[in-house]
Amino acid sequence: MDELILQISSFLVGAAVMLALLGLGAAVLIPAADRWSKRFFIVYFSTLVVYTVIGTAEQFIITRSGMQSELSVVGYFESLFASFLILLLAAYLLHCCHEKWQRSPLFCALAALWTVYFIILDITPFTTWFYYYTPENEFCRGPFYFLLVILIDAMNLLILAGLIRRRSRLSRRYYYSFLIVFLPLTVIGFIHFFVSVFFFLAICIVVCAITMYVLILSEQIDQTMRQQREIAHQRASIMVLQMRPHFIYNTMMSIYYLCKQDADLAQRVTLDFTAYLRKNFTALASDELIPFSDELEHTRAYLAVEQAQFEDTLFVDYDTPHTDFRLPPLTLQPIAENAVKHGMDPDAEPLHILIRTRQTGSGSEIIVENNGADFEPSDDSEPHIALKNIQQRLAMMCRGELEVTPREGGGTVVKVTIPDRHS
Repeated sequence: MDELILQISSFLVGAAVMLALLGLGAAVLIPAADRWSKRFFIVYFSTLVVYTVIGTAEQFIITRSGMQSELSVVGYFESLFASFLILLLAAYLLHCCHEKWQRSPLFCALAALWTVYFIILDITPFTTWFYYYTPENEFCRGPFYFLLVILIDAMNLLILAGLIRRRSRLSRRYYYSFLIVFLPLTVIGFIHFFVSVFFFLAICIVVCAITMYVLILSEQIDQTMRQQREIAHQRASIMVLQMRPHFIYNTMMSIYYLCKQDADLAQRVTLDFTAYLRKNFTALASDELIPFSDELEHTRAYLAVEQAQFEDTLFVDYDTPHTDFRLPPLTLQPIAENAVKHGMDPDAEPLHILIRTRQTGSGSEIIVENNGADFEPSDDSEPHIALKNIQQRLAMMCRGELEVTPREGGGTVVKVTIPDRHS
């Protein structure tokens, strides 16, 4: 039985070494973590590497008799680094709560307890009051060993209480991650007061390593996703701010001439143009999904202005019975704008645009057809860049897709697929 426990313990120590090295590599290589977190993870995993290497040395020494001195030194450093890991995690907890650990009463109390622990630990190699090893490498508790256990238990209990008190300042992911680390350590530390459970302490160290490794990877993924969303939002903002100058100029000139020729039409175009501008700037301030009806209203306003300018050369039909879904802002309107800009040809037949929606078994579809010039989705033109931006925002904000295909008989078909939010 003892041999089996020794083998399992050796396996756990080896697993902890690998996790510590993986964590250290990730901490060094990740580019997006803030400087404080990057330094923390480097120090934490470096300490964990040293700790697990010492644990490996202990597994080697414990199988050989007559090595009391070596085992005593290894035991000293193992206890020292284990307690230091607790302090590091406490500092990271305070950092996640936006507290300065140097000024925190919690950390000052922990530092005081750790200092007493460190002083007692320094005495242990020269006395048998706290613990000692027999010639057979058996660990034995001294009459005052309980002091070491009480100090570590007090540190764990303080951190656990501080964690629960600060739970409102932490995200759910961080709160449960810290809970997974400190709750088992506290429980096993209490059990260790009565019986030696070094084996389970080793398991706890592995769990801590796994938790922190997952934490650092999830933080990297979250930061990458946030950066991508910010980039997509910036691109959307640029699309709004860089509205075609000639479109605004032509619209204003059309309104100017219509004021004399057709005052009612001038009023209608002015209202449509105002609605178009309002929707553009509303979209600029939004980074959430919006109702399709809002985006459709934006598109109608834009196309109404274009129709007033192109008179009998632009025709638009709508077949949109399905509107009960949401999509990223500036999705349909830029597609319609591309259809006009790319498809309009004064020397060709009038441009017809058809906008359709339908509900499918897995979500919603928007289809925009035009009979203008064929559009090559692989080119590097402005329309292609605009559609690429829409495609990226669809994928990131709602797992949507955009597909561009040739239309039978000439022209282009753009299909947007929005999956059901519950699928």
